[in-house]
Amino acid sequence: MGDRASPKHGRPARSVTVNLAESPLGWLHSRGLVTQRQFDAGERLRLDWERAELAPRMTMAWSAAPVSSRRGGSGAGIDPSGAQIDAKRRFHSAIDAAGPGLSDILWRVVCSGEGMREAETALGWPARAGKLVLTLALDRVADYYRIG
Repeated sequence: MGDRASPKHGRPARSVTVNLAESPLGWLHSRGLVTQRQFDAGERLRLDWERAELAPRMTMAWSAAPVSSRRGGSGAGIDPSGAQIDAKRRFHSAIDAAGPGLSDILWRVVCSGEGMREAETALGWPARAGKLVLTLALDRVADYYRIG
């Protein structure tokens, strides 16, 4: 939780408490602005984005290569690089399913964690246009992931 000043048209600023850990998509969902299906699609997309490790790294990756405990071990599981490649493939396919013009707001809000106002400003869109476009994009991603 954190405090932010909220100035309003020349009135004295008031202090509000916000949950800094809440994602923009979570915020929209908690206020009924996106459906459960759309929220689930966005969370699935964000999970694939994180598993694909597409976010810029802030530090060096210190994870060591896995060591097999048995000689001649079976290749039963997917190695981390295989899982990463699969997640990257799913992420890009889902973004492609959203289509051009819809994928920008989808990536900014769901993956990058930008607020709706910031995303609309960055894309040069009028206020409240982003929510409509985001819901259309989330519906297409839900179709891609086959979320009921």
